[in-house]
Amino acid sequence: MLVLIWGTSFILIKRGLEVYSSMVVGAIRVVVSFFVLLPFALTHIRKVPPGKLKYITIIAVIGTGIPAFLFARAQTVIDSSLAGILNSLTPLFTMIIGLMFFRQKTGWLNVLGVFIGLVGALGLIYVTSDKTFEFHFSFAIYVIIATILYALHSNMVKFYLQEVSAVTIAAVGFFIIGIPTCIYLFAFSDFLDILIHDENGLEGFMYIAILGILASAFAIIAYNRLVQMTNAVFASSVTYFVPVLALVWGILDGERFPLIASLFIALILLGVFLVNRTNNRKKKNKKSLKDL
Repeated sequence: MLVLIWGTSFILIKRGLEVYSSMVVGAIRVVVSFFVLLPFALTHIRKVPPGKLKYITIIAVIGTGIPAFLFARAQTVIDSSLAGILNSLTPLFTMIIGLMFFRQKTGWLNVLGVFIGLVGALGLIYVTSDKTFEFHFSFAIYVIIATILYALHSNMVKFYLQEVSAVTIAAVGFFIIGIPTCIYLFAFSDFLDILIHDENGLEGFMYIAILGILASAFAIIAYNRLVQMTNAVFASSVTYFVPVLALVWGILDGERFPLIASLFIALILLGVFLVNRTNNRKKKNKKSLKDL
């Protein structure tokens, strides 16, 4: 589900930017998620364990708030394929940050899997595109920063909020960042003026609303739960499958399927398998010891 949702997020951002500025696109995305999750936030805010609200606040700001604006800003210049390439750095940064700051133990198979998956994702994007990526570092850096923030988000969820409901984390998080974002969107931006007077205003809003409902509100809940069920690196490796979805969309649209793409898809599957391989083995060993 995460692959299906996040695989279409880049095109939704692109459509929204045809009507609104990057700041407004990011704000609409957050505000829509805020209103969708508001009923849950009002009931779940009382379920936040003591001392955990500060972590939910930090995660909301770095994991959902800031990246919404960074991706929109980046895609004012770079295309969606390059954004997809850079987004594939998320598992690598997740592993590095986990090792450096969160005392995460990573086996050599995990490390190998991260790099194999990254090679597969980059290769798949390359062979299914025009092979001429134009790199604008001053805008690509926004996506790179976003992937680092995503990596920090993943590790914090696993390390600090393992026992907190994924719905609580997302709903309360959007409640905290949604209020100031609403103030900006309705009082200090040209959103309402464009929505009312521009003939494409409503259509552009609908694209971003879909983005906010699915790619932010629903996907963040699912992603947080996936982190809690597995580990931060494995969950973040979902970004490797985004190029696969892009390839599927192309095939359905009548584009040709290069046979070498099968090799890179196999590399992605192998990489994700290796990322979770050591973790599963440890769990099996623990069960065996308990049985003894």
